[in-house]
Amino acid sequence: MRNRISILLTVVVLLVSCKDEVLPKPKAMLRLDFPKAEYIDFISDCNYKLELNAIANVKQKSDCSMVIDYPNIKGSVYITYKEVGDNLNTLLRDTQKLSYEHAVKADNIVEQPFVNPEKKVYGMFYEVTGNAASQAQFYVTDSTNHFVTGSLYFYAKPNYDSIYPAANYLQRDIRRIMESMEWKD
Repeated sequence: MRNRISILLTVVVLLVSCKDEVLPKPKAMLRLDFPKAEYIDFISDCNYKLELNAIANVKQKSDCSMVIDYPNIKGSVYITYKEVGDNLNTLLRDTQKLSYEHAVKADNIVEQPFVNPEKKVYGMFYEVTGNAASQAQFYVTDSTNHFVTGSLYFYAKPNYDSIYPAANYLQRDIRRIMESMEWKD
């Protein structure tokens, strides 16, 4: 009898002690701290000037294009400058086509017009959401002489949930580039 009670107690203890207790996990969010943006004047070798985030590195090229690199964020904004002649409609069409090539992977593309009549700067900002290669595109022009386009890319496979904080930070920098753009002639 004693053996039966011992066996029964052992079985009961094993059954009770092997119970997987499910504990809820605390809610957590990934926290990425980016430095507060401090903007500095940047005067291009070409026909424009603008303000850039002080944490960015600029690589100018001889064809008036440049790369604004954010090494800590692992992203870059590619800027291209073109002179406007009788080709404004072509430049606008090509820029819009480039922006909407991301529609295949994007969840949404939101167009946000930009107008600054005092500085004669007109343009469009394209905010891209989803797993597209570029999370932002833009152009600015004076409609007669100057045309600048830009695209934001990260050095990683696009996973929108992961890059959203960085994309949001750099989109604010792009808007500042557009707002501060001035033509030099």
